[in-house]
Amino acid sequence: PYFNICTRVDVTKLVGFVREREIKISLALHYFALRIANEIEPFRYRLRDRQIIVYDIVHGGTTVLLPNESFAYAYFDYQRDFEEFIGDMGKAVDDLRSGGGALKPTMRDDVIYHTSLPWISFTSFAHARNKGRGESIPRFVFGKFSPENERLMMPMSVEVHHALMDGLHVGRFFSQLEEALADPSTFVKK
Repeated sequence: PYFNICTRVDVTKLVGFVREREIKISLALHYFALRIANEIEPFRYRLRDRQIIVYDIVHGGTTVLLPNESFAYAYFDYQRDFEEFIGDMGKAVDDLRSGGGALKPTMRDDVIYHTSLPWISFTSFAHARNKGRGESIPRFVFGKFSPENERLMMPMSVEVHHALMDGLHVGRFFSQLEEALADPSTFVKK
């Protein structure tokens, strides 16, 4: 019952924004995507025991590449304040990376799964799934930046459960993301 939409978003201004502040682009991308998802109610819907529940807030989790080229999963709380979010997510990722660690699945469903594929400018994406676990959790994927007409474009995939939302909702997500990326300074101050 899943569908996936892949599109390219303009990250030119976000790259400038994070360079000025010496922030990792991956942290900012997670903030922007997670904040917008929290603002669109169907991204906070989950299925549990054949019932729909609605979380007030959903948090994040992301794959982290470890020095030995395995990966683990870092979890972080959503915070509306940009600086606090960046600091806390950065610490969660750094702690995991420095301590090694195996993939740590969670049974929580008040999260959105994120991953990054900075090596690939993809046009399509499909997630591996474990039946019965995390089936209604949205999944976001960020891809490799590519220059195009003096802009930097990034592919992004959003996969959702079709019983909980439609293309309209994912379309709203991408529209709001494009608007935020066009003026990152204003977005983080709202």
